Amino acid sequence: MDLLSFLDQPGARLFARALLVCAFLGVSGGLLGCVLVVRRMTLMADALAHSLLPGVALAWLLFGANLAAMLAGGLLAGLATALGSGLISRLTRLKEDTAFAGLFAGLFACGLLIASRAGSPGDLQHLLFGQVLAVGPADLWLAAGVSVATVATFALFYRNILLECFDPQFHRAGGGWGMAVHFGLLALTVVGLVASLHVLGVVLALGLFTLPAATAYLWCDRWGSMLLFSMTDAVAGCVLGFALSWWAGLPSGACMVATLGVMFVASALISPHHGLLARLRRPHRHQREDTDAECPRH
Repeated sequence: MDLLSFLDQPGARLFARALLVCAFLGVSGGLLGCVLVVRRMTLMADALAHSLLPGVALAWLLFGANLAAMLAGGLLAGLATALGSGLISRLTRLKEDTAFAGLFAGLFACGLLIASRAGSPGDLQHLLFGQVLAVGPADLWLAAGVSVATVATFALFYRNILLECFDPQFHRAGGGWGMAVHFGLLALTVVGLVASLHVLGVVLALGLFTLPAATAYLWCDRWGSMLLFSMTDAVAGCVLGFALSWWAGLPSGACMVATLGVMFVASALISPHHGLLARLRRPHRHQREDTDAECPRH
């Protein structure tokens, strides 16, 4: 089948729209994932992703499949988890990671209960694992808006983000907007996770943020290169994974994350400087000093 005959088919517009949504989400997820990986916040982001479910499910129960309501519900649930864990860690003897784990487990369970009352088992599976072919024009606009907002934030506040990632104490001591940058990136991450729900679901959404950034971390020694590599890897993995799912009739979210996972595993093996094979080829006396990988330079 040639391209022109494919474009004449009824599903061509749906295919193109889903492909654009995947590409837009790859741009925002690739950039924000670099911050999560460098600042070692991936587990916190995982807790945020799971804690979105009660807010999204409650909005669905009250307003139906309204994208604005689901976005607001997920955003409120995610920010409540972030602020609540910080408050608990400061007012009790618990560490912040323990507070995060407790809140996300409880909220995720509540979200499952609400979602089970809000719709059918198929709807619950859609929330958990996503369905890219169910995206509509509103999802495309949301993904595009999140992508543009993320790129604009990194372009306008590149230096502030760089300092906050690598030397936050110096950044804040020098009068930088450390807390504003931190919570701004956190809010963008929550919005990006909500935008990814229809495509990847709550369970798989974090893979879009962490896998491309982790892959870029294995290849790049400079911050700017890491951002570009992660963004490109995320877009390529999402597009290839979606095309594979369309061709083979497999779950789209799982195919996209699995494609990103294959890229990550391959990079962990063959990366010329930080991969497993490169480290095994090095003389034994240099292995100890390479135990901890250096952070990318700016």
